[in-house]
Amino acid sequence: MASNLLAFSLCILLLGLLVGSFINVVVYRLPIMMQRDWQMQAREALELPEQPKGKTFNLILPNSTCTSCAHEIRPWENIPIVSYLFLRGKCSSCKAPISKRYPLAELACGLLSAFIAWHFGFGWQAAAMLVLSWGLLAMSLIDVDHQLLPDALVLPLLWLGLIVNSFGLFTNLDSALWGAVAGYLSLWSVYWLFKLITGKEGMGYGDFKLLAMLGAWGGWQILPLTILLSSLVGAVLGLIMLRLQNSETSTPIPFGPYLAIAGWIALIWGDQITSTYLHFAGFGA
Repeated sequence: MASNLLAFSLCILLLGLLVGSFINVVVYRLPIMMQRDWQMQAREALELPEQPKGKTFNLILPNSTCTSCAHEIRPWENIPIVSYLFLRGKCSSCKAPISKRYPLAELACGLLSAFIAWHFGFGWQAAAMLVLSWGLLAMSLIDVDHQLLPDALVLPLLWLGLIVNSFGLFTNLDSALWGAVAGYLSLWSVYWLFKLITGKEGMGYGDFKLLAMLGAWGGWQILPLTILLSSLVGAVLGLIMLRLQNSETSTPIPFGPYLAIAGWIALIWGDQITSTYLHFAGFGA
């Protein structure tokens, strides 16, 4: 059994590396696609003449190119991690450095995927958790770059959470439904309270939707732990990043990645963390 689980985990590791490569494409292209769509809608609303249509640009086409010299990346130059090491982190054409984030994202996706396979074993829970983890990784990287949590990623995963829990995969449907409602309203309430007191916006609507999505997956029960963990991690890492970058405290910090990390942890280890806390707090048996 252990050998089968190891083989399964190794297969999912390879799959995760490939998905990580695609996530890099999503992180780069999806915001550009959204911006172009917003510009088109704005021109239509303002009744401006249509611009000539350019070349097809989506998550599939055109083929990936070097951002420095537009060299089209060949298939053997796009093997996750291996190609980066073989090319020594440089474009094969112009020798411009390739961002280290590409192989790091692939590695992170591969390791997360392998852990999920090992933790859950072969089954629907592992399959669903893989999809959720890939989506969380993609939207977290986009939020870091653009302070944006795309509805195109968040909303389908919210609906998927309700669907998988209609079969009781992680919680029952009632808990998932009210988890989505409570997740959205909790941060929505904090947003408006902060705005009424300070006159400033403390977070974006994407954060409301992300917590609603996490509630749809883990139920309302994981929300307190998710909010607590995300606040702690966000405060610590946020201050460290500000100090390292010599930024001011007013510099906006994306909250999405912290919510994603906290929700992922709460979904997998929430019961154990809560039980351990209650035990040390003196509420355990």
